[in-house]
Amino acid sequence: METNMDSTVGDDSQADVLLQGEAPAACSNLFLDLVGEVALSLDSEGLSWKSVGSRNDDGSSCLGIIPLCKTESEIKLSDIYAVEFNNRNVIHLRNGTGGRKHSDQQSEIYGFTVHGFQRSKTKSCIWVLAAYTFGHRDLQTCQMWVHQINASLNMERGRPKSLLVFVHPTSGKRNGCRIWETVAPIFSRAKVKTKVIVTERAGHASDVMASFTNRELSSYDGVVTVGGDGFFGEVLNGFLSSRHKPPYPPHPKDVSCSVVNGGSESNEAADRNEDLSPLLSSSLHNRPAGFSNFRSSGDSSNTGQDPEFAIPNEWFRFGLIPAGSTDAIVICITGARDPVTSALQIVLGKRVRLDIAQVVRWKTSSTSKDEPSVVKYAASFAGYGFYGDVITESEKYRWMGPKRYDYAGTKVFLRHRTYEAEIGYLDINLDKTNRSSLPPKKPERVVCRANCNICATKPMSSTEIPDFGSKESRWLTTKGRFISVGAAVISCRNSRAPDGLVADAHLSDGFLELILIKDCPLPHYLWHLTQLAKKGGNPLNFDFVEHHKTPAFTFTSSGSKESVWNLDGEIFRAHQLSAQVFRGLVSLFASGPEI
Repeated sequence: METNMDSTVGDDSQADVLLQGEAPAACSNLFLDLVGEVALSLDSEGLSWKSVGSRNDDGSSCLGIIPLCKTESEIKLSDIYAVEFNNRNVIHLRNGTGGRKHSDQQSEIYGFTVHGFQRSKTKSCIWVLAAYTFGHRDLQTCQMWVHQINASLNMERGRPKSLLVFVHPTSGKRNGCRIWETVAPIFSRAKVKTKVIVTERAGHASDVMASFTNRELSSYDGVVTVGGDGFFGEVLNGFLSSRHKPPYPPHPKDVSCSVVNGGSESNEAADRNEDLSPLLSSSLHNRPAGFSNFRSSGDSSNTGQDPEFAIPNEWFRFGLIPAGSTDAIVICITGARDPVTSALQIVLGKRVRLDIAQVVRWKTSSTSKDEPSVVKYAASFAGYGFYGDVITESEKYRWMGPKRYDYAGTKVFLRHRTYEAEIGYLDINLDKTNRSSLPPKKPERVVCRANCNICATKPMSSTEIPDFGSKESRWLTTKGRFISVGAAVISCRNSRAPDGLVADAHLSDGFLELILIKDCPLPHYLWHLTQLAKKGGNPLNFDFVEHHKTPAFTFTSSGSKESVWNLDGEIFRAHQLSAQVFRGLVSLFASGPEI
């Protein structure tokens, strides 16, 4: 084996010393497939290589190959997810320089392949698989390089070792299993153990998640779903239903005293707002920013929670591989609707936090009496009216696949139904709170992206919560006829709305984007939808559209005609409900959109 610390790898004893360091470093001459002889180097940042000229007097390398040109390239350790030893491997070496004719030669030597990714040069946010195969005549040289690279990869923090995978076989275009088979090799190469469960019925994944004990769940580093937004919601609800027991948000009757008429607060609300301030202050002081403590039930305290599994949990994460009809969550957390990109971000251990909305149903219908409350969680969106009617209508045409949403949406749009309702929301004065984690007020729009400063701010501890008394927060209520009532947890970007419902919504800022579409002529509503479907549009810039950033809201249907709620693509019937957002409640295997 050649020995030179400046340009080649040392002998066996020197290799052992290199492996013991915190940042292994080495340099050798090897052959790179389709390139030729290169000087390969490894340091704490990653691998780099440069084409080299002849080391022999006659102008040829040890294999008699003259390199084509002087090229240089590199790959960071953070972009490498696996390295494999290939035993006897065929290396394709190109012969010829300058004006000489190129010819390909093959040589069967020992080799190893470094698996990583490159960012697509033509498609935004897409990560493309990349493999680099190196070879050498000496077996120990190749084995040493594999050990060195693996030692460096083991120092990369946050990468999962064991995952629970749920596959929805009929989600979207019914290709969930095929998509998993496409990305499964990425997990096996990265030596990530996976337990795969292909669901057999609706609610199957939720039941499995709820049945796991905390000790069993702790044996995994996270859960991966192969499906759509609704399927992730099913898994999320199974996970949180038995483990997350916070106090409930306020009942609509508790906040009905603050009424907004024509955009101004009524005198009654102003008089009673001072009485509400202790409730608001104590509720927001008892938990991280964006969490509330408004209303409690007998079994809603955290005292009985299994201490073996904490929520929020920084290490345990969820991964989403898109196979649904819309995949809005995946687009918001990775910037792309691409299974390979999602799989790479999972095995590389990327992390972002995600707000989760808790929705509590108090009454299913106007005639319900003494009904036990039902709790659901939403990761992307909760919508009533138009959104609920579309999801209900689309169920009749499931055989159409994803196209059913366009067909159902057109039918519901032409009906132009409106619904009477009363909505209460916690109004937060963003100017006076002066929190660095809050997005600036318009007209400036700060779009959520990778390394987002707003989402990167950790939820504050109870001792650091600013005073949310009567001067900074108050409950307001609005009544009327609405085409739709929507609450977006994230921007909800998708193929039909490239900027999402709210372009500057964030993954983890502790706010819901409450959007109220009031009764208006059909052409005006069409104009709104047109702006929603346009890149750079202004769908919120209409007199009949109300938009409020709020940590909590309540809803009561007040008309004889009722719609249903659409929770992450699933139907939820509720005449009366309350919702609150939990900032950064779960962590995801994702890096955020690179836009």
